[in-house]
Amino acid sequence: MTFKTLDDLPQDLTGQRALVRVDLNLPMKDGQATDLTRVNAVAPTILELADRGAKVLLLAHYGRPKGERNSTMSLSYVLGDVEKVVGREIMFIPEITGPVVEQSIGILGDGDIGILENTRFWPGEEANDAALAKGIAENGDFYVNDAFSAAHRAHASTEGLAHLLPAYAGRAMEKELKALDAALGTPNPPVAAVVGGAKVSTKLAVLENLSRKVQHLIIGGGMANTFLAANGVNVGKSLCEHDLTDTARTIMDAADEAGCTIHLPYDVVVAKEFAANPPSLRVCNVHEVAEDEMILDVGPQAVEALGDVLKTCATLVWNGPLGAFETPPFDEATVSLAKTAAALTQAGALVSVAGGGDTVAALAHADVADDVTYISTAGGAFLEWMEGKELPGVAALSA
Repeated sequence: MTFKTLDDLPQDLTGQRALVRVDLNLPMKDGQATDLTRVNAVAPTILELADRGAKVLLLAHYGRPKGERNSTMSLSYVLGDVEKVVGREIMFIPEITGPVVEQSIGILGDGDIGILENTRFWPGEEANDAALAKGIAENGDFYVNDAFSAAHRAHASTEGLAHLLPAYAGRAMEKELKALDAALGTPNPPVAAVVGGAKVSTKLAVLENLSRKVQHLIIGGGMANTFLAANGVNVGKSLCEHDLTDTARTIMDAADEAGCTIHLPYDVVVAKEFAANPPSLRVCNVHEVAEDEMILDVGPQAVEALGDVLKTCATLVWNGPLGAFETPPFDEATVSLAKTAAALTQAGALVSVAGGGDTVAALAHADVADDVTYISTAGGAFLEWMEGKELPGVAALSA
């Protein structure tokens, strides 16, 4: 897709009002943000626009207030965190349209920053109400979307505004879209995808889409058990969606037709109970799983073979761990394959893009988060992108 970035704006933005959609939906505990990753991601866009002379007006949501004002979800609570990251004083504006916003903009100087109130306090936000979008747009000269994580929602501040003002991708959005395009849009083949997680049912669309787009589809986690069962393997008391074995067979047939090789584990780590380092722990062939055992990780031989597969590929997209990585030693397969992917990336042999909450945690656990090409923290938007869906907030930028 083609989209405009900050490079397409005049260098001098003095006197211009920039409406910038960001993600400030921060995890909070006892009134304090526990993770500033999202603020760090959008800070370059905020500072660049301010340094180029624009009055920067930040639009964001927080929580699920369901179209009503809720003092516990006011963006005034994150004001201090944003100020700390960008190193600037920021004005809080308790509205998103109308005379209060207009007056506040009049007080702001060129290069100053303001945060408007939680967009979801207005029911028209999630309804993508045209009148609300128009009211917000009246206070801006151009629109910048730097919130890929909210791009799968067709809301007034993510999609509606982009049709009313000249629209641009912020630096974080630009980086994300380029990384995603490199992974599945126009990737260098061969392409491998690692898809893990507990249930096939949560990632059916992902598996169906990837089986048509990649050359190697590596399936791990609990969902691999459903595919093994579909192949006639007795998976004991492993997590398995037996009612989806026909669906798994359909996906395998479609992959075969598309020239995509599906990789399932042929040796596995099993135990009779799910606990850290259980005494019943053993490694066996998938056809040797006992009735009272559960598969909790991919075995060492299969992981080594998967590493060899990655060595033949130019591109990797990863979503989900291979085993129950939060509980040792069922993290070993995920850590091993992650280290292989990181080493290949650092050697310049592989473009690796990963996303999803568990995946981010798993790569951090393997201590390779800084060694892959790109990690998306977008959650739902990343998953919908993997499903091949059009994201409204992104599509609006290319309109």
